[in-house]
Amino acid sequence: MLEDDLDPDARAHSDRLAELIRDQILSNGGALPFWRFMELALYAPGLGYYSAGATKLGPSGDFVTAPELGPLFAECVAAALAPVLARLGDDSVFLEIGGGSGAFAEAVIPRLIALRAMPARYAILEPSADLRQRQRERLRTVFAPDVYERVEWLQSPIQPRWNGVVFANEVLDALPHSRFVIRDGEVYEEHVAYERARGFHCVDRPADALLSAAVRHLERQCATSFEDGFRSEVLPQLPYWLQAVVGGLDAGALLFVDYGYPRREYYDPRRADGTLRAFHRHRMVDNVFARVGLQDVTVSVDFTALAEAGVASGFEFAGYCSQASFLIGNGLDQRLAQHEARAVDEAARHACRQEVKKLTLPGEMGERFQAMGFVRKTDLAHAFLVGDLSHRL
Repeated sequence: MLEDDLDPDARAHSDRLAELIRDQILSNGGALPFWRFMELALYAPGLGYYSAGATKLGPSGDFVTAPELGPLFAECVAAALAPVLARLGDDSVFLEIGGGSGAFAEAVIPRLIALRAMPARYAILEPSADLRQRQRERLRTVFAPDVYERVEWLQSPIQPRWNGVVFANEVLDALPHSRFVIRDGEVYEEHVAYERARGFHCVDRPADALLSAAVRHLERQCATSFEDGFRSEVLPQLPYWLQAVVGGLDAGALLFVDYGYPRREYYDPRRADGTLRAFHRHRMVDNVFARVGLQDVTVSVDFTALAEAGVASGFEFAGYCSQASFLIGNGLDQRLAQHEARAVDEAARHACRQEVKKLTLPGEMGERFQAMGFVRKTDLAHAFLVGDLSHRL
């Protein structure tokens, strides 16, 4: 049921997407796997949450990402990746997965230039046509033509062999995940059905071999058997997604920042209903079936699964730590001092300090978000010198 305060256009938009999903449910025997519902809710062309035109990020949207807070996050990422880009040479590529509002690119590119590590190409792999247009408009207004010309937008990964870095902030949590539940010791997959009286709702069906194997792998890794009724998420396709997005990367580094847990914490019995939730107007929403197309649907990241996927894809594990440790280890204090020194007044200096608090405090983003890196034919150990958490994987 949609909220009464939705304007007529928003309600009509959500109704159109709901109708599309209902049609697919009917054509699929009365239920869709949850991952498919999530994919449609987020990415259905012209209707999904990330594919349509409403503002998602920032104070006027539904949630705020680290780059939206100010330039400090991106500048620390630049410090971490600049040595890699410098070693790879001028023909390297910086590939950002999911460019959001363009705030990250706006901040990281000047810092890479200042560090003499700006690559020949800054590529943004962005599935949303609406966000691509917003990014273009934003970056065109802030960069000189010679800098803007280095930025390009991709609709598919780079396939020829290339060297460079891949960066993704809050991307993995938006990948369509499967949901599973244990019943009488067996693995079932959560599906989404529809009835006029109940709306969209969950039904469970026996899992296929791929999902069953993925869940049993989790149990072996956690040295436990999930109790009946335990419900959570898993992404068996993560290794294939990772291999696809890096394309033909020959030498370089991968850096991911997102919210999540190492595997044993993710699948702790106290988290027996998983991590699935939605966000609407800066509030967490339990009902992921409400307001389809108008609210973000997200899950936390299993960082152990990410580590496995990276190594399975032929990369070396480079490090894992909290976002706070990553930023501190990559020059956050120095960047803050420089911004404070350039601030025009005390209000501006206060804003800089507030940005740091939101990025690093445990009750904000500091501990809930983590960073993980991988390398191939290069080194990224310098980026993970503070707060190593790899022993928790």
